[in-house]
Amino acid sequence: MNNIEKQYQTAQNLNTRISIHDKYSTNMQPFADWIVSHYEIAPGAKLLELGCGTGSMWVNNLHLLSGGAALTLTDFSEGMLETAKRNVISENVTFQQVDIQNIPYPDSSFDVVIANMMLYHVPDLHTGLSEVRRVLKPGGFFYCATYGIHGIMEYITELLKDMDVSGKIGTTFTLQNGAASLSRHFTHVQRLDREDGLAITDIRDFADYIYSLSSLTNMENVPRDVLLTVLESRVENGVLYVPKEYGMFICE
Repeated sequence: MNNIEKQYQTAQNLNTRISIHDKYSTNMQPFADWIVSHYEIAPGAKLLELGCGTGSMWVNNLHLLSGGAALTLTDFSEGMLETAKRNVISENVTFQQVDIQNIPYPDSSFDVVIANMMLYHVPDLHTGLSEVRRVLKPGGFFYCATYGIHGIMEYITELLKDMDVSGKIGTTFTLQNGAASLSRHFTHVQRLDREDGLAITDIRDFADYIYSLSSLTNMENVPRDVLLTVLESRVENGVLYVPKEYGMFICE
């Protein structure tokens, strides 16, 4: 947890990782827009997002609240919440610091609960999911995006294995095993996969991305010029292609 708190204390590392997707994704529809395109938000609905990060997902999607829906954005990190408050300005949005393992709202408080790209960080996943289920109204929806195990991190660790660099993604909640965990708490669980990848034309940006990953051990011992040389060796016709594996679950 200390490593997670350090990684997300401010928005800098997260923004670095978001920017690589914004600039180089082969799927032209932004990931945030792909996710929210699956949301069902009724007029007047009450929404709770856990682990909202910088709130960037909502910057271009506040129109989804036009029917009088009310959104509560929460994050474990106070620093992230401060950034989200600057990014998301709407009279329909409120903010609170919240730990998913102890959600401070009454039973059946929300029509929609959202937890994107964060469940793999939760120390006690099933306590967190039990809390989500508790505050969700009967017939409500829980949306949660995550990654698969055959994506960017697998590519990076294979690329740098000869440099004594190692790393692993959190595997407590992935596209491969997420449905099994969710099915313990929700009646209906649907998995959606997104087709995507990275086509990187400036390897310096991908170097920044790699150095932002606190989960990589010994990365601080790899000089930047060495990393750039390794990345350059994988470039074909001016492009470094990196696989991505992302998707989401919709639960009722």
